[in-house]
Amino acid sequence: MSSPPGRRARLSSPGTSRQPSEAREELRRRLNSLIEKNRVMIFSKSYCPHSTRVKELFTSLGVDYNTLELDQVDDGARVQEVLTEISNQKTVPNIFVNKVHMGGCDQTFQAHKNGLLQKLLEEDSAHDYDLIVIGGGSGGLSCAKEAANFGKKVMVLDFVVPSPQGSSWGLGGTCVNVGCIPKKLMHQAALLGQALQDSRKFGWEYNQQVKHNWEAMTEAIQNHIGSLNWGYRLTLREKGVAYVNSYAEFVELHKIKATNKKGQENLYTASKFVIATGERPRYLGIQGDKEYCITSDDLFSLPYCPGRTLVVGASYVGLECAGFLAGLGLDVTVMVRSVLLRGFDQEMAERLGSYLELHGVKFQRKFTPVLVQQIEKGSPGMLKVVAKSTEGPETIEGIYNTVLLAVGRESCTRKMGLEKIGVKINEKSGKIPVNDVEQTNVPHIFAIGDILEGKPELTPVAIQAGKLLARRLFGNSLEKCDYVNIPTTVFTPLEYGCCGMSEEKAIEVYKKENLEVYHTLFWPLEWTVAGRDNNTCYAKIICNKFDNERVVGFHILGPNAGEITQGFAAAMKCGLTKRLLNDTIGIHPTCGEVFTTLEITKSSGLDITQKGC
Repeated sequence: MSSPPGRRARLSSPGTSRQPSEAREELRRRLNSLIEKNRVMIFSKSYCPHSTRVKELFTSLGVDYNTLELDQVDDGARVQEVLTEISNQKTVPNIFVNKVHMGGCDQTFQAHKNGLLQKLLEEDSAHDYDLIVIGGGSGGLSCAKEAANFGKKVMVLDFVVPSPQGSSWGLGGTCVNVGCIPKKLMHQAALLGQALQDSRKFGWEYNQQVKHNWEAMTEAIQNHIGSLNWGYRLTLREKGVAYVNSYAEFVELHKIKATNKKGQENLYTASKFVIATGERPRYLGIQGDKEYCITSDDLFSLPYCPGRTLVVGASYVGLECAGFLAGLGLDVTVMVRSVLLRGFDQEMAERLGSYLELHGVKFQRKFTPVLVQQIEKGSPGMLKVVAKSTEGPETIEGIYNTVLLAVGRESCTRKMGLEKIGVKINEKSGKIPVNDVEQTNVPHIFAIGDILEGKPELTPVAIQAGKLLARRLFGNSLEKCDYVNIPTTVFTPLEYGCCGMSEEKAIEVYKKENLEVYHTLFWPLEWTVAGRDNNTCYAKIICNKFDNERVVGFHILGPNAGEITQGFAAAMKCGLTKRLLNDTIGIHPTCGEVFTTLEITKSSGLDITQKGC
């Protein structure tokens, strides 16, 4: 990080008028004063690599330290002589923790490994808590529970500011309440509708009218989420973690103000803090957006069927919601400002868009709303949307029951007093830059999850980062979160799973001539009898030709893509190559086996359409 992790101690000269013995005693007194007054005192030399390693260790632990560089002070040789008399150690770094002589670099790392260093650091703690986690989502809870496993005194502060439509929820963050969990369950509801249609082809006969009940679905899903909220609170209680439903704001470096929904304030202090506040949906900033539109914060607990819906935005959230709403039988339109699934492989994104369009989702490309008006109240009511072309003066109008905004998310970092304590954020995005141990520019403050700059916005990533952070801070671990080759899946009616690089990114990194792309269309066996689309599902791998054809990108568009991708992601962690795929015997008949039989390259230009299963 750019800011210095430690403070430099000053050692003023004892003066030249004193006798040598008096000057030496004065120097000894000054050195002892530095040792007495500083929690961690490091005597080092600015060019010493062992000194640098020790400083990095304390920085990674979020521990403030003072340092005296012996090569930067007058008469450093005499200082080192007196220091040797005090500590019986001739070399640097020479480290003292809470007035206890720790020793040099090797001894300090050994003390860190066996837990002695942590015990010494805790002896003078005058704070209420060892750790306060701000944010009760997946990452924050993971970090808090792991820290509690090491016997630490931990608090979690979590407060959900209601959406403009009044939606709020319990402990567990976005994923549990308004993200992954309800999304996947509604996706499943839509898949069951498709399964009902397929079942007739497999001999199932039923005469009763089949229709979907939105209220019954949302009630069941919300009941499940409520049980998860309660489970999280119970787990925190069992682990001795204090949970406070209040909004946290920094007032000093080690002190936060917690304000509950009644406006009551309390102050808490901690040795270390983890910011895990996540993100909330962005609005367009046009007339009528906050008054009449909803976001994913509102959709999953919406007490009525949304009816004819306009989804604004073609992010994974937008396309997932459009997909399951259409799968439940609703009239759905997606308004796209630019491209589908920005940041994902664009060939896969366009194939996915084509599937959605073929199955009833309408697209309005290169348009963005400029006005939303309510023309009829109700549940749902009726809204008029005026949209303008992104490529010219053309405007269009449409009438919808519901307008769902999915135009990105904003980090919840701007109103928590970070500027008061000097934590740097990206002013444009609100995201927090951190080093490779999730540490901000303020040594005792860390950040994890969706608010990190340049890191994937995925629940399992936050959980892993939070757990490993707690282990480093309190469990003598040095393991860091690996942000490379993280798998994910877009849960649209035809799922899209991927791991590693998009084709565009791979070309940027490795150059096109150094890559080989193997691909194929395929027809799942389950779709054959049901008469569903042939040559719609698609698989491809991107290989680095000059690294033993190592797989640098894995992509699949098909049923159960999430389950398939999870397994291949583990293989990529192990260095998966095309040869290893060729040597793997597939499970027949499955969709995943297609990756064991890939033969056709893009560069060959050969036809990839399939004639059979």
